[in-house]
Amino acid sequence: MTAAIERVDCIVIGAGVVGLAVARALALQGREVMVLEAQDAIGTGTSSRNSEVIHAGIYYPAGSLKAQLCVRGRGLLYAYCEARGVPHQRCGKLIVATTESQRAELQAIERKARANGVDDLQWLERYAARALEPALECVAALLSPSTGIVDSHALMLALQGDLEHAGGMVVLNAPVARARCTQDALVLETADGTLLQTRIMVNAAGLWAPGLARAFEGLDARHVPEARYAKGNYFTLTGRAPFRRLIYPVPEAAGLGVHLTLDLGGQAKFGPDVQWVEGPDDLVVDPRRGDAFYAEVRRYWPALADGALAPGYAGIRPKIHGPGEPAADFVLQGPGVHGIPGLVNLFGIESPGLTSALALGERVAALCAKD
Repeated sequence: MTAAIERVDCIVIGAGVVGLAVARALALQGREVMVLEAQDAIGTGTSSRNSEVIHAGIYYPAGSLKAQLCVRGRGLLYAYCEARGVPHQRCGKLIVATTESQRAELQAIERKARANGVDDLQWLERYAARALEPALECVAALLSPSTGIVDSHALMLALQGDLEHAGGMVVLNAPVARARCTQDALVLETADGTLLQTRIMVNAAGLWAPGLARAFEGLDARHVPEARYAKGNYFTLTGRAPFRRLIYPVPEAAGLGVHLTLDLGGQAKFGPDVQWVEGPDDLVVDPRRGDAFYAEVRRYWPALADGALAPGYAGIRPKIHGPGEPAADFVLQGPGVHGIPGLVNLFGIESPGLTSALALGERVAALCAKD
């Protein structure tokens, strides 16, 4: 690192929804903020390959960061979308038990949600659930009125606009190759050899955050978790769905099950499933996986016709735990953990990362305010 060094107050690595929310929060503190994005557009990773659901905060362990930041982020996100005109809809969802044996699990979900501060759930027996959604089959359901959907790209454009209005900037095609972290300075080198010195560096690189952190000279490797990749495949419905709300089965081990979500135009999609893969670039949907989708969906929508599902798209969850291991919480790792002033690493920001983005921005900005 011998070239001339440009100095910037704050650098955020990654222009997904979380990186942009963090950068916006830092810029609103009056800081000079630069976002470095490896791709040629914002939000091309996990932020553009998900269900676009605004989660209520139902499933996560009480006291976890996922629970806290989802509930806080949901309120912030609805208010932000209203204020900025970001397309969204508070459509609600039904979590359904399709067998009597799942009834106890559904009751446990309700208790967990209330412990997280989600106090608007409504228990519905079969007849009441079918009164809301006549095509649904279940033995009982939980109605979550505060679950919704959002146009994630419009949200990211609004966050970028706020950042730039506050004097910040997004630099595209600027992958970070490495960094040197000392007690006195943080110096980054991009792939083209540009050197940047900063007081605050936030690693919000999503799927690539652990790998990038391993290229930070001076950061003890024991603070960097192993990246694991859980692919989620989506299939789209040909034709119109007979549902006005999102439909979720009782969750499975590594995800929330093959659920039905709607976009803002009313188009239905099903997914994601869970397919553990070796890397973040496996984004092709295998049509053969659709066979399992029919069986899963027909548990709650028996009338799904043969041939009605078409391969849609796939996304990769940036997990930091592997198959069969307990689900990991979000990791917001600052100087209090690794001892490097100004460095913040965000690891394992999977679902509900979209819902939590503004709350994550708040939390990181508060952490950086101590510097």
